Amino acid sequence: MKHKTAVYRREHFNAAHRLFNPALSADENAALFGKCSYPNYHGHNYEVVLKVVGEINPVTGFVVDTKHLSDLMKEHVLEKFDHRNLNLDTNEFKTLIPTAENIAMVIHQLISPHLAPNLDLTVILYETERNYVEYPA
Repeated sequence: MKHKTAVYRREHFNAAHRLFNPALSADENAALFGKCSYPNYHGHNYEVVLKVVGEINPVTGFVVDTKHLSDLMKEHVLEKFDHRNLNLDTNEFKTLIPTAENIAMVIHQLISPHLAPNLDLTVILYETERNYVEYPA
């Protein structure tokens, strides 16, 4: 009998962003996004948790090597997003509003192609210690 197990890897990055939809007026953006739409941006200390679910490999004893997850995060996420302005410095958010929901979705899109197809990935992104999202839900 095979057993599914969840493996978690936590990473951290700091980034600035602005929640602003260019199709809306400044007043509409202010009403929708509040302080997060201020024109000079603001930042967060993001915590990212990768949750990978799969069957334990009988040869290695791993579902996935956590060092591999760390390397993937460093190469595909941290080097792109850490200490950056997400709106200005990244291609991923040139036309996508960098909400926590969208950031988690983008991280999933960046990491999932590098995992074995039999593994399920969930990205949990903490924007603050009280506000976090999970993708996919």
